[in-house]
Amino acid sequence: MITLIGISGSLRRQSLNSALLRAAAGMMPDGSTLEIADISGIPLYNGDVESEGMPDAVTTLKDRIASSSGLLLVTPEYNNSIPGVLKNAIDWLTRPSDDIARVFHGRPVTIIGASPGPYGTLLSQNAWLSVLRTLRTDPWLEGRLAVARANTAFNDKGELVDDKVRGQLRQFMEGFVQYVSERAGR
Repeated sequence: MITLIGISGSLRRQSLNSALLRAAAGMMPDGSTLEIADISGIPLYNGDVESEGMPDAVTTLKDRIASSSGLLLVTPEYNNSIPGVLKNAIDWLTRPSDDIARVFHGRPVTIIGASPGPYGTLLSQNAWLSVLRTLRTDPWLEGRLAVARANTAFNDKGELVDDKVRGQLRQFMEGFVQYVSERAGR
């Protein structure tokens, strides 16, 4: 069984990226599952907080990722780059630095995103590449899914209603699961 962890980089209740993550979870191929992780309980990184003890939300998420087959980051694009809340969560997940290997090294990771803008989240996805390289993940870059004008792809209930995007998402998730499966068989 392939178990992926998915994280939305937005905390907004009506987030297009959280809606995209939920849609991905509903389109997983047979023999795989996508569990949605929540980063809303992770505080802003502060070394003083860390020295007092790792927040439970961080420890729980690190353990979930470490025991997973792969990681799906669903990233908004803010000011042509990475969203602060998702970068903050990743920064916490690398503390203490001894945990980086357990959580990230060699872990298959991929990135998707949704934006109401005309270019999707291409710049944010590109900005994540140096972070993934630094953490020595095993990024899957064969597929690309940056949903542009996403406010028209979802209805007011957050359901994916655009058939073209639905097909692209299904194909993307099938490709990533195949990649993860091949890596597990090495």
